[in-house]
Amino acid sequence: MKLYRTKTGFFAEEGGSCYSVVTSDWDELIASPDVYQRVKASLSPTPCPPPAADSLLAPVGSQEIWAAGVTYFRSRDARIEESKDAGGGTFYDRVYHAERPELFFKATARRVVHPNQPVRIRSDAKWSVPEPELTLLVSSAGTITGYTIGNDMSSRDIEGENPLYLPQAKVYDGSCALGPALLLTAEPLPPDTSIQLQVERAGAIVFSGATTLAELKRDPKLLVAYLFRDNSFPNGAFLMTGTGIVPADDFTLASGDRVKILIPPIGTLENPVA
Repeated sequence: MKLYRTKTGFFAEEGGSCYSVVTSDWDELIASPDVYQRVKASLSPTPCPPPAADSLLAPVGSQEIWAAGVTYFRSRDARIEESKDAGGGTFYDRVYHAERPELFFKATARRVVHPNQPVRIRSDAKWSVPEPELTLLVSSAGTITGYTIGNDMSSRDIEGENPLYLPQAKVYDGSCALGPALLLTAEPLPPDTSIQLQVERAGAIVFSGATTLAELKRDPKLLVAYLFRDNSFPNGAFLMTGTGIVPADDFTLASGDRVKILIPPIGTLENPVA
């Protein structure tokens, strides 16, 4: 089942039909460990037209958005390369092999960009990239109850200058996009699930790449377990699981680009770049 948050209400898509969801509290709904059953019980009795693309909102209420880093070998290589001159390259190799994952705070809800709305490049960055990531919906009890698509916008030159600059490279207004829907399921997505990234500029594709969840080194449940160590999330949380698609070092986003991220079971998250 896919759950949508829109300007006119909440909708669920199942079995090829769309239904309105009767609830007044998004946070309370998606924080629930039994969110699928609760949505199922709240569906309108008759189908309705699917929500229009321009009405979609990011599926976040007041949840925090966190992220995991260096969870794919490609990401490890990229981080080592970008930070080698600052002497930080070995940190990324060590965390890739360590038991404890890298977890960092990514965004508050107000910093999250809706589908089809512009993500931003930091004004003091010269080397910026999108990072397409499978994003976990985690209940208040610390269980994975669904999935969405995340774009972890990143300033590679700022992070590469010094690993301690990671928050500035990652956390700023318009640095995170989520959507277009929540795929509600307690089952893990299969390893052959693909993640695809495409960047368009002036009508031409200037970058494309793909990976699969088989390349994800960390078990999503382990990432969640570390996130919930000595931490509580009464409204649930979103956890980005890292990226396995990193453009070549000579690529940087530009204003006017269009970023498309496809994870087939969930849909396509599309955002222009401001």
